[in-house]
Amino acid sequence: MIGYYETDQGKVRIHNEDAGGVFKNDAGQVLAIVADGMGGHQAGDVASQMTTSHLHKKWQEAKLIETPDEAEKWIKEAVRSANNEIKSYANDHEECAGMGTTVVVALCTKEFATVGHIGDSRCYIANAYGFKVITEDHSLVNELVRSGQITEEQAEHHPRKNVLLKALGTEFDLTADVKTMEFEENDRLLLCTDGLTNKVSDEELSELKSFEGEWSLFTQQMIDLANERGGEDNITLAVVHHHPSSDQKEGAE
Repeated sequence: MIGYYETDQGKVRIHNEDAGGVFKNDAGQVLAIVADGMGGHQAGDVASQMTTSHLHKKWQEAKLIETPDEAEKWIKEAVRSANNEIKSYANDHEECAGMGTTVVVALCTKEFATVGHIGDSRCYIANAYGFKVITEDHSLVNELVRSGQITEEQAEHHPRKNVLLKALGTEFDLTADVKTMEFEENDRLLLCTDGLTNKVSDEELSELKSFEGEWSLFTQQMIDLANERGGEDNITLAVVHHHPSSDQKEGAE
């Protein structure tokens, strides 16, 4: 299994509030993480880095994950404890009051992948059935689309597009949405922040399905596209490729 992670500050932001990484355990199972510190809030970069560090530490301590039930339980508990750590830290540090972050996590074994998320960072899968998003944004505009109040086209340019309904660190005991799917040889996962999806279409991202070569080239190509179109936000993505002949791990933090 190959994992690759890359982040870019973009063209406008003065610092990068995204964080993440791709981490492998002794059994060859992979944990991919992408977190987007909440823009306009104090210390968004602190929240995203704390989330990544917390989940990485939990992953280092984890035993072999053998079933989807174990994976879903692990993600829910790890994300909940990360959330509570961020909330407690913000309560104790006035300069961090109001900080928060999105998170999307993929726990990948040789048989299945379990994905958990809070916020509007996304996970896509490319497999024999095509290419599709497997998370649902916890955002105001997505709720408006779901309830039929606006169309998907209107959502693209809605003035409150960046308003989240759920984010780590905003209240205690949040629970991630989780789902598990088969993960077979040559399947690929893409985890990314809205700095990518606001600039690069799903059709363009679907190159994930047919891409052959170094994953660093794919991630850089996607980052370049987002930057060419303005790059107003930080841009972060992680790829996990169920590669049949590789135990390699690239680009982890």
